[in-house]
Amino acid sequence: MESKDCHTLFDQYVMPTYGRFPLTFERGEGHYLWDTQQQRYLDMGGGIAVNILGHAHPALREVLCDQAGKLWHCSNLYHHRGQGQLAEELVSRIGSGKVFFSNSGAEANEGLFKLARRYGHEQGRHEIITFTQSFHGRTLGGIAATGQMKVKEGFGPMTPGFVHAEFNDLNSVKQRISPSTVAIMLEGIQGEGGIRPATEVFLKGLRQLCQEHDLLLLWDGVQCGHYRTGHFQSYQSILKEASSDVNFMPDAIAMAKSLGGGFPIGAFWVRQQHASLLGPGSHGTTYGGNPLACAVALKILHIIEQEGLADQARKMGDALRKGLTELKESYEDYIEDIRGMGLMLGLVLREDSPLAKKSEGPVSLNAVKRLHDHGLLTIPSGTQVIRLLPALNIQEAEVSMTLSIIQKALKNI
Repeated sequence: MESKDCHTLFDQYVMPTYGRFPLTFERGEGHYLWDTQQQRYLDMGGGIAVNILGHAHPALREVLCDQAGKLWHCSNLYHHRGQGQLAEELVSRIGSGKVFFSNSGAEANEGLFKLARRYGHEQGRHEIITFTQSFHGRTLGGIAATGQMKVKEGFGPMTPGFVHAEFNDLNSVKQRISPSTVAIMLEGIQGEGGIRPATEVFLKGLRQLCQEHDLLLLWDGVQCGHYRTGHFQSYQSILKEASSDVNFMPDAIAMAKSLGGGFPIGAFWVRQQHASLLGPGSHGTTYGGNPLACAVALKILHIIEQEGLADQARKMGDALRKGLTELKESYEDYIEDIRGMGLMLGLVLREDSPLAKKSEGPVSLNAVKRLHDHGLLTIPSGTQVIRLLPALNIQEAEVSMTLSIIQKALKNI
């Protein structure tokens, strides 16, 4: 089907809830996508941090086809081996606890909201402190938790029970703790908020506040988790592998995106002492943790371990960051900063740059469109930031190509 024909179908039959780029993709392999005109694109957006092993990975195709010939769905009224095995693998990477499986990151975060409500119910506590520029999904609960007005407009009144503090500001958090507070929730690296990592001091301070006030510490690892920063969860990277420090351990962690590498699956882990808060009848899902999703997610974990992709994420992340920093030094009129860690990096553009003056709309969106013209896919974040979220098995050749394309695009402005 021609691209224009596909666009016509979307215009007529698909709700216009996305500002889609005028690109129509037909197939993917490894780190590349091909459109309907057979134009090749290097994918450094990874489906927004989802395609953790790239496109059409042969081992994932094989395990999906194999599982499809055995069992697709049996509902959560019964047991199946894959869900138990996947839960065991996730627990082994975090700490003693239990896992609930959902279909998405938004659903996983909704589970955390319910966990917190149940925890504080007897004391009449229900408020969760989240942060400005955060993003926790597009459900009614998710947009209330999110610290960005743009996702809330037109959907009021907001679901009550959320207050927002300033990110990386402990005093701001302290000022918002009240007798109604039951939890603090954050992303280790704010993805939609401009690739802003939490600091080590901030994380340790939050854990201390939670201990002092009997609050749950809820971790949204949907985008920044699953080895994207070089460790299973980003707090392990921020705290320099202090994951074994039970004095910091979150009380619950939401997961999705890379968990299924493109196959829809979400999950949340709950620390052992709170793992029975949600019992039979208190939470559920029809498709969550189905055999197909669990088979794929298990295979992804095994491949990451077998191929040493946590180390690869750190190594290639360092190389990409070094190259971006060198570009910043050469193009200071365009590039303001480089943020993030591992393979979750943000190129912060100047809002007063020549690029901004030559185009209408946010400078981040204009830059992403220009990179499309050069065969590179990236993800805008806010008005200034280009996100780079490639597959963990990216190689030096793709890193070099990315840097070369960005440099060429800057030269052509």
